[in-house]
Amino acid sequence: MLLGVLAGLATCALWGLTFIAPRAVEPFTVWDLTIARYLVFGAASGLLLASPRFRPQGLSFAQKAIGLCLGGVGYIGYFLSASFAVKSAGATLPPLIIGTMPVILALIGNAGERSIAWTHLALPLALIALGIVVVNADITSHVASEDSTTSGAGLAWALLSLAIWVAYGLVNSRILRGPAPPDILVWTGLQGLGAGLGALAFVPMSSLFAPQLISGADPAPLLVWALVMGLAGSWLATWFWAIASTRLPLTFAAQLIVAETIFGLLYGFVWESRFPTTLEAAGIALQVAGVSLTLARLGRASKLQARCAT
Repeated sequence: MLLGVLAGLATCALWGLTFIAPRAVEPFTVWDLTIARYLVFGAASGLLLASPRFRPQGLSFAQKAIGLCLGGVGYIGYFLSASFAVKSAGATLPPLIIGTMPVILALIGNAGERSIAWTHLALPLALIALGIVVVNADITSHVASEDSTTSGAGLAWALLSLAIWVAYGLVNSRILRGPAPPDILVWTGLQGLGAGLGALAFVPMSSLFAPQLISGADPAPLLVWALVMGLAGSWLATWFWAIASTRLPLTFAAQLIVAETIFGLLYGFVWESRFPTTLEAAGIALQVAGVSLTLARLGRASKLQARCAT
């Protein structure tokens, strides 16, 4: 379990870079960075196919198709829907809705696996949910003043983003913890190929086809961050998450995802050279407390099972 927890935290630490990378590549857009990032992810996965170790040999057609779809739809589809959510509703409603994903995925996972008693899961999830609300308190205070039609469109896109991430988590976990699971290196590569193909389709929407928007801009930061996010934030993070998914029940792995937001906030504080506000610190503390409580209860359950087995 320890290796799974460390792999999950490493994943979130890398995913958290997404919170600051767009600021570092301006005037290039988030869209430019996303396309470049997943092109790097796909290219790295393609180059690794030169080694038999990374080739999807022995996988069924269904497994190959699912792996590619997880990369294409799970990454590109999520980004598109999240972008439209922010465009329709602003940076208000979407973060709160999408931020509930760890709680919803944990509930669905426990309904299928029953890895922890519901009575033991209630308090940790309540703490995490409260932490999410507290962290977003300043943002969500503006939701009520938004145009109802605009918020409605944003709500729909945000719910689609949430559905895509929940589906990704469920399918990824089911494949990796099911019968005849694929090798995690091969599985990572398949998702990379899917993400790369998806990004390739959207290259015409990048600033390369609108040079007037980035006239005189230095492309070096974009290239550097594309490599960092493509190799570390995507390839390595996907591999770490595969390790976590094979070693942790989905109920707990889902809760670990809150660490992505926490790492993202911490990176933001460093970037902005400031300390967290009282609400931000309280929200982070609540989420950490919720995840820690679940970990403690799972640890006690594992020790009890070990004693019974002996």
